[in-house]
Amino acid sequence: MFGLANPQRFMSFTGPLTPVLWVIAAGLLAVGTWFSFVAPGDYQQGDTVRIMFVHVPASILGLAAYAALGVSSFFALVFRHPLADAAARAAALPGAALTALALITGGLWGQPMWGTWWVWDARLTSVLVLFLFYLGYMALRASIDDEARAARAAAVLGLVGLINLPIVKFSVDWWNTLHQPASLLRAGGPSLDPVFLLPLLLMIAGYSALFMAVWLSSIRTEIVRRRVQTIRARRALDA
Repeated sequence: MFGLANPQRFMSFTGPLTPVLWVIAAGLLAVGTWFSFVAPGDYQQGDTVRIMFVHVPASILGLAAYAALGVSSFFALVFRHPLADAAARAAALPGAALTALALITGGLWGQPMWGTWWVWDARLTSVLVLFLFYLGYMALRASIDDEARAARAAAVLGLVGLINLPIVKFSVDWWNTLHQPASLLRAGGPSLDPVFLLPLLLMIAGYSALFMAVWLSSIRTEIVRRRVQTIRARRALDA
């Protein structure tokens, strides 16, 4: 694993892996979507229950993407490794997109179920804070011209944002919230009926493969960008 910290080894390993992940993601999402529409409507929620197959995977992967950003930021800050910084930077945009999707679909699901698009519920608010951490991370990097200083400042912010992840996860247990409690990772196993559980697991797997494909592709692009910058800087010095 640590051997992949070498950019050249990383590029060699992920070159054939990335297109495979794209294919796996497309297949899982296609099958998961089909099962999502085949599944019957819920006896209480009707067809609005199908929003779950987008909302839940987006929520899970929004958290996972920030975990990847935060852990990468730690290695970038402590060990000053450029590949770790590239990994953190590459996780920000897809993570923000997934979190935004979770917020939007949450509102679409909440309106018919709760009678409102938004409430300052502990879960909803903590996910909004997560989204703001993503935006703050990207804005901070863009606001500092010196790339090394930008990387260090953003890494610190990325580490601070990790504090919010357990708050998002356990908010429904720590406070009285309008949001329903966990139905997948809970004591006694999932509470979902198998007719809903199968498409949901397929969609979660599909979103996971999609994020990995996007993340690895973005890291590879970042490595190439930095190599080009280095070559241009050397040519400018030689000139």
